[in-house]
Amino acid sequence: MTHAIGNGYRAAREDAAFIDRSDRLRLEFTGAQAAATLNGLLTNDVATLKPGFGHYAAALTVKGKIIADVRVFARNESYLVDTSAAAAPALLTMLRKYVNPRLAKYEDVSATLRSIGVFGPHAARTVAASTGVAESDLSTMPEFAHIIATGTAAVMIARVPDLGVPGFDLLLDADVAVTTLAALAANGAVQIDAATADVLRIEAGRPLFGADFDENVLAQEAAFDRLGAISFDKGCYAGQETVARVHFRGHVNRTLRGLRGSGSLERGAELATSDGTVVGGVRSAADSPTFGAIALAYVRREVADGDAVTIRASTGDVQATVVALPFAATLNIHP
Repeated sequence: MTHAIGNGYRAAREDAAFIDRSDRLRLEFTGAQAAATLNGLLTNDVATLKPGFGHYAAALTVKGKIIADVRVFARNESYLVDTSAAAAPALLTMLRKYVNPRLAKYEDVSATLRSIGVFGPHAARTVAASTGVAESDLSTMPEFAHIIATGTAAVMIARVPDLGVPGFDLLLDADVAVTTLAALAANGAVQIDAATADVLRIEAGRPLFGADFDENVLAQEAAFDRLGAISFDKGCYAGQETVARVHFRGHVNRTLRGLRGSGSLERGAELATSDGTVVGGVRSAADSPTFGAIALAYVRREVADGDAVTIRASTGDVQATVVALPFAATLNIHP
């Protein structure tokens, strides 16, 4: 791990760090049927969202497999929906196919609306000092709730759990992003890069499209129920039949869980039990300063948390233990 990653990681864990997240796709939905349209496409209940609140959700195929994971923010007269750059093409393809422009419209606002993430135990204090919003207002916000800071320029501040430590996304016009980045640095935040953010994401047990799931993975296999991305009470949406059947009458054969290894873990490597039975495969992996060699992996349900497995890496076997996510839970660490 490089020195730069170590400094940024320490800031995110102990103080405050920031990262430009403008590579994410941001879409604004408007129209009389915007809520109903999104409700018919996503796993979570958009219809009950009130302005100032939001949630995590997924768009699925009719067979219940994941097209994209999204964050939905309800505003006064619109909905802001964003997703990772990797998931963007598949989400846009789905929207072009299913969104009726006479009932709801969506616009790609990624070029004009930037996204800056601020993470760490002192993120609220840093964001408050940089935007003029009261720290107490920020620290008491529930996940995906958001407020507007109206200083020299309007900034939408959303509380987000993406890196497993207290965090906020600042959504703001592109022409004020540079001054906001400078303000965050002036108020003590350390800029981190994508590699550092990825270590934190893996520690938090949050899967990433393309790395940990895609259109071959069911929503519950990727632990979207654990992440609060699924409503089991709302009306129909694409893929609901499969999601409901798994939840109420069955189970998935594998789920996304954590691995803690005796050495670095290799993406794509198989997991095997002591008798040689293959029971899963490694996805995202990292060498964590806090938890050591860790990875997200799909593990068959008959393997219990705490069980030992062998990782069949290209450089040789590595021993690992299956653990529940997030990794902080295994050491009783609170973000």
